Amino acid sequence: MKKYAITFSIVLYAFIVPFLEINDTHVFNPDWTPHAKIHEVWQLLTNSGIGLLCLWLLWVKKDTKLSAILSLLVMGGFLVAFMIKGSYGGSMKYLDGSEKTLLGINIGILGFGLAFLWIAVSHLPFLKSRN
Repeated sequence: MKKYAITFSIVLYAFIVPFLEINDTHVFNPDWTPHAKIHEVWQLLTNSGIGLLCLWLLWVKKDTKLSAILSLLVMGGFLVAFMIKGSYGGSMKYLDGSEKTLLGINIGILGFGLAFLWIAVSHLPFLKSRN
């Protein structure tokens, strides 16, 4: 179950997020500054690279511990950025005021929140061990 929790999170941050953001709402958004766009593409490439590394660690090297830690850092970074969005003027709403939600919850928070909790619940006892 541990490997599936990590794999689920990797699919979200390394493949689904780039799929959702390489379009005119993010990477090709004409209202974004070029500087913001380079940070977006950098984040997408970095997270996808970390995801590929985590898949290799998980399924080839059988290292669930490091793969779980890296995945928690990627998703946790997003969750913290969301929690402090008011301090820097961030938002999950698009310029037209719309927001992608499921069951009234932003899809990023819902997906990353559930994936983060699944990894935490299934791995934290393992992460605390000295093995």
